[in-house]
Amino acid sequence: MAERQNLLAEQRRALILDEVRRRGGVRVNELTQRLGVSDMTVRRDLDALARLGALEKVHGGAVPVDGVEPTGHEPRFEEKTGREPAAKEEIARAAASLVAPGAAVALSGGTTTYALARVLAGVPDLTVVTNSVRVADVLHTARRSPDGAEAGGPTVVLTGGVRTPSDSLVGPVADRAIAALHFDLLFLGVHGISVEAGLSTPNLAEAETNRRLVASARRVVVVADHTKWGTVGLSSFASLSEVDVLVTDSGLPAVTRAELSELPLRLLVAGEDDELPEGPAEAYPPRAG
Repeated sequence: MAERQNLLAEQRRALILDEVRRRGGVRVNELTQRLGVSDMTVRRDLDALARLGALEKVHGGAVPVDGVEPTGHEPRFEEKTGREPAAKEEIARAAASLVAPGAAVALSGGTTTYALARVLAGVPDLTVVTNSVRVADVLHTARRSPDGAEAGGPTVVLTGGVRTPSDSLVGPVADRAIAALHFDLLFLGVHGISVEAGLSTPNLAEAETNRRLVASARRVVVVADHTKWGTVGLSSFASLSEVDVLVTDSGLPAVTRAELSELPLRLLVAGEDDELPEGPAEAYPPRAG
């Protein structure tokens, strides 16, 4: 019961943030009608979001935080596609080198995992679990030849769920599907990374779905360009100690590389680490515990 109540609170708060972002502000009485809850519940949600810096409370409601991109702001897929496209392509090629034919892998939502999906389409006998509509479309298209006939390619398992602005599927349906599965590698796109906050996202429901993905994976590989470092979203869903490999690009500053060298993960810099250990499965054993 407690888990269900917590999930419902996360869903409510995600909807509140979406309303604040789209409309530039909301009133408490509007939220009570839309969400079907009491004034007291809405005010508690606003208090919690204000403490996180996701919005600013005003008399009778809430407005966006001025001056900075809120921790609860979730860019749409099209908006993110134009950010660091060359770096994402390099990261995708480096990450694909970790995948052995016949593996079961999972890809979360995101534009970097989308770039990775296009590379993985050519790896034989893969099974790909994903909660990304965009990733599923790429891999489905790869199975079809120009005349529409079946042309092979990865077997795709799409989780189902509620669609987010970044075209990921999240929520209870996605969470239950993922919890029943096990995969060799998880390739995880992230909104932000930091030593203190770990991996984070602005979407509360997506955070829970990402936790389920991490729990179902033997190895966790984060694929993120250098601009993600130091960014903190509304909700943390994993610590850096839960990551086996971080694949990034050469724009990562030296001071950040030094920070990461103190952590028990492998840093793989696309375009610099050209010689990988032989055998993707043997090269990166699962984290302890």
